This record gives sequence, C-alpha cells and structure tokens, in this order.
Amino acid sequence: MINYEKILSQKVKEIKPSGIRKFFDIAEEMDDVISLGVGEPDFPTPWHIRSEGIRSLEKGKTRYTSNHGLIKMRQEISNLLDRKYGVSYSPETEILVTVGGSEAIDGAIRALVSPGDEVIIPQPSYVCYEPITLLAGGVPVIIETKVENEFRITPEELKAAITPKTKALILPYPCNPTGAVMRKKDLEAIAEVLKDTNIIVISDEIYSELTFGGEKHTCFASVEGMRERTVVVNGFSKAYSMTGWRMGYACGPAPILNQITKIHQYAIMCAPTTSQYAAIEALKNGDADIERMAAEYDMRRRIIVDGFNRIGLTCREPLGAFYAFPSIASTGMSSEEFCEKLLYSKKVAIVPGTAFGRGGEGFVRASYCYSVEHIRTAIERIEEFLKEIK
Repeated sequence: MINYEKILSQKVKEIKPSGIRKFFDIAEEMDDVISLGVGEPDFPTPWHIRSEGIRSLEKGKTRYTSNHGLIKMRQEISNLLDRKYGVSYSPETEILVTVGGSEAIDGAIRALVSPGDEVIIPQPSYVCYEPITLLAGGVPVIIETKVENEFRITPEELKAAITPKTKALILPYPCNPTGAVMRKKDLEAIAEVLKDTNIIVISDEIYSELTFGGEKHTCFASVEGMRERTVVVNGFSKAYSMTGWRMGYACGPAPILNQITKIHQYAIMCAPTTSQYAAIEALKNGDADIERMAAEYDMRRRIIVDGFNRIGLTCREPLGAFYAFPSIASTGMSSEEFCEKLLYSKKVAIVPGTAFGRGGEGFVRASYCYSVEHIRTAIERIEEFLKEIK
C-alpha cells in the first residue's frame, strides 16, 4: 500500500490551504447563507466583451496563440498603460499575456527567486504571495502594516526589512483585504528607499481601476527610476468582471520578461485564445463599463462602511478594491472564532483577517461586490449576532 505521506512534497504539505476558500466551502453547503466572502464581481461580463468571445468561436479562432499572447492584445495593453499612466512597454518584448494575474505573480516570483533569497511581503495582503515564495525556495520577510498607517507600507518599515539577501518586494496596492491604497507621494517615498538597490518590485495592480477618494491610481513603474526594476501585474477579473475568463498580464524589462515567458511556455503554453479576443474588446471599448461598475461599488462601499460603524465594528474607509476590513477587537473574540460563530449562528459568511497574515488578527474581511440588499441583510444579521454575544 502506498504511503502518501512519504511520497508527497514536504514543501507543499507544509503550506496551509487558503483561508478564504475554507469559509466559502462551508457556506456552499448551508442554506440561506448571506456571503460577503468571495471577491468576485456580481456583474455579468459586459455584453460587447462576451460577444467578441462568441464571435471568435464562431469564426473558428480556436488555435494556440503565440506564447506571449496575441500581438493585437499586447498592443492594446501597451496603449492602455501609456494612455492611463504614461508608462510605455514594447508589445514584442515587454508584455506577456497570462492565465489571470495569479499566473503572472507566480511566474514573476519563480523567475526572480533562488533558494534563500528574501522576498518582502506587506501583510495583511492577498493569500498567494507567501506560499509561492516558499515554493520557489525563497524566504518571506513579512511587514505587518498597521491600521494607524491605513495599512500602507512605510519607507521606515521597508528600510528595516531590507538585508543583503533581499531579492524582491511585493507591492499589493490597492490592497486585498484592507482596501488600502498607496498614493503617488507614498510610492515616491518607497522608490527613494529602493533607488540604489538591486531589489525588484512585483507590483500587483489588479485593483488599479477601483480607487476612490479623488486621486487616481499611480502605476509604480511610472514613478521616476522604477520602470527598470518593476514587474507590473494586472488583469481583467476585477475591472471588467471577467473572473472566469482567466485573463491577466505581466509587463516589465525584457530580461525579466524573457525568463517569466520560459516558465509560461513550459507550464501553460498560451493563455486561452477565446478569452484573449474578448479581452481585446475590453481594452479598446471597456472604459465606460469600468466607470459604471466602479460607481456602483463606491455606493456599496459607503453603505457597508456606514453599516459596520453604526453597529459598533470600527471600520476605516477603504480607498481601493472592493473590501471592508472592520475591527472585531471589541468582541473579545479572535478573527477565526468570530467568523465561525457568525456563520453557524446567523448564516453570514465573511473571512477572518488572519487568512491574509498574522497582522489581520482582530479584523475580518467583507466584500462589497454584492447587491445592496445582500449587504444590508448581512449587516442586519451581524448586528443581531453582536447583540446576542454581549
């Protein structure tokens, strides 16, 4: 009989499953659950984008594309970044189309990190950065961002984390789960710390189109001196409500992109052809869709933040992405305990802050990419829960 404990990779066995999926999977098996747990837009992909995907199938465009992706798509990505952020990339050598932003992150970390290299990761942040670093043989160096700094990484924290072994810095802004953003002046301060180092930045900008409060998103590569040391990761899931299409991209200096592309060639070959044709339409004609959905998220954002504060769970204003990150410290419960009891007693699914790193203890993540009715019902049930546990 096979002893699977002996044959499975020890490195993989030591990695914990996603804390997000745990509560989602429990909620899936229960009736009448209100879930604010998953960061997936509730809008359908806009019709003009879907129709381009359908048209590509009708025309029989179902063959492999270049490993890099369709040249037309790479040209449109280049046009978008130049138009919105004033940063230019060569479609031929500096842009790679990937299977979602997640593949771009994985490829960038694996292309950069050798065993023993250190990767600085601000937390709370998206769940994949630390496990991928470990799988690459790297050493995660965690900066626990603080609520008093609005969960932004500071130049002082970055300086303290840098060692001779530091290879890369993850910049996950706008941030899942905190909703934190780094404004241009914040990024310039980070750039000042990095300018005389050999540290490469992986800037995960998947929520770049969802920023609130007046100032638009600043692409880190557009900050003076940072283009040569930055891999920009972005995608279509959040801005265009295209989660299932699995479309993302990486942009950066050709020497780095060449190595990411090698990994992509052997692991993936090319991103889905149908999805690429749909994404071209999104890039060319999707600005109005982004504005419409962002305005709706902004309205929901105000409702959920006001709701949490009204019922006694202090919640700072999130200025990016579509998550609220209220404090549950006043309940005396751990984040995990709070979420479990809430789910089983009131059938509301939210995610413990600790799913995003130790610094998330005392907080929970609630997504507001759900309907207003959905959000208000969830707040009402959480209020009932708080009254019962007093």
